[in-house]
Amino acid sequence: MSQAHAPNETNTAIEGPQLKVTRTFNAPRELVYKVWTEPEHLPHWWGPSGFTITTQAIDVKEGGRWRFVMHGPNGADYDNQIRYLEVVRPERIVYAHGDGESEDFRVTVTFAERGQQTDLTMVMTFPSVEALEKTVREVGAIEGAKSTMDRLAAHLAETA
Repeated sequence: MSQAHAPNETNTAIEGPQLKVTRTFNAPRELVYKVWTEPEHLPHWWGPSGFTITTQAIDVKEGGRWRFVMHGPNGADYDNQIRYLEVVRPERIVYAHGDGESEDFRVTVTFAERGQQTDLTMVMTFPSVEALEKTVREVGAIEGAKSTMDRLAAHLAETA
């Protein structure tokens, strides 16, 4: 499925309890998938601008987990855990994201090949519309997603 926007433009849409993020990257699908799944790449681009990552454990496979701390530009630390539910190379990743105690939302990322470009679609499904609205309002989920996609594009350019 082709996206209706230019490369390096991140689009977002909210529909019910879902936040959908789409972007076309100027990189082949295998490379985009690789930087989403290999431990040496993830901490270099994951999260909004100004955040850094300390990985505690990572095992990107079905049933595997990635435990990490996001260090905010304000000095705050945020415990995170991703539990991988589905990992289908190079097409799709499905994971539950939370703090290790609870699941905050579920994410499906798809990678569609378009020549030497990749159409990425990330759908974040929250338990309720209210939970999504709170995350958008208090955590800046839309701005954070766009910033993260910008960091991914930069990392892809460095890695290619």
